[in-house]
Amino acid sequence: MSEPSVLAALLSGLRGGSIEIVDLTSPLSSSTPVIQLPPEFGQTAGFELQEISRYDDRGPAWYWNNFRSGEHTGTHFDAPNHWVTGRELADVASVPVRRLIAPAAVLDFTAEAERDPGFLVEVEHVKAWEADNGPLPDGGWLLLRTGWDARSQSQEAFLNADENGPHTPGLSPECARWVAQESPVIGLGVETVGTDAGRAHGFDPAFPCHSYLMGSDKYGLTQLRNLAALPATGSVVVAGPLPIVTGSGAPARVLALVERS
Repeated sequence: MSEPSVLAALLSGLRGGSIEIVDLTSPLSSSTPVIQLPPEFGQTAGFELQEISRYDDRGPAWYWNNFRSGEHTGTHFDAPNHWVTGRELADVASVPVRRLIAPAAVLDFTAEAERDPGFLVEVEHVKAWEADNGPLPDGGWLLLRTGWDARSQSQEAFLNADENGPHTPGLSPECARWVAQESPVIGLGVETVGTDAGRAHGFDPAFPCHSYLMGSDKYGLTQLRNLAALPATGSVVVAGPLPIVTGSGAPARVLALVERS
């Protein structure tokens, strides 16, 4: 009798519950928090629905909508061409599909971010995690858990800004450079509004996660949730951005596959 195929085994695990699907995507609506740049810069659009018909004289048997949204609104994927350092690299429609399914390492800094909303992850923090869990996955994602998804129902709490700017956790400039240029991962995933820490506008370079990651042909995933449901190692992320031709990014449905005993 032949052995079951890999895909048959996957389907069996999904049906039987030994493989759980965890939705890492924040629901997308008009209340979804969006990043706010200084007023001299262009601003991203929040998400809006425009009803076309709803079982009425505009369309008696169907309901549908137009929608308006920024590419970088809600849970979304950053393509390399999003930043000037990656301007000659891939748009979101050109990202190889084989890179949209990848293993993940989850680094938990929830306690640190609770004590200090502007907490910065340093290279030594990642090295300490590797000492306990093994190396970061080659061709995988580094997912940064900070508990920030608990704030996602409020624009004010999510951005956490004052007269000095936003205060949200993220990577230090040197850690961002190391993740982009020396680590084996293909990208960084975060629970915050963008891949950079809130005070990254004042770093050198400014917004180092964007600058280093995009310039290294790597990616970003933002506004993730439910990272608490993932193990430190062993999960597989499925990231599905809209393939917008020439787009710098897109809203994405992001799922994780997790083996349960």
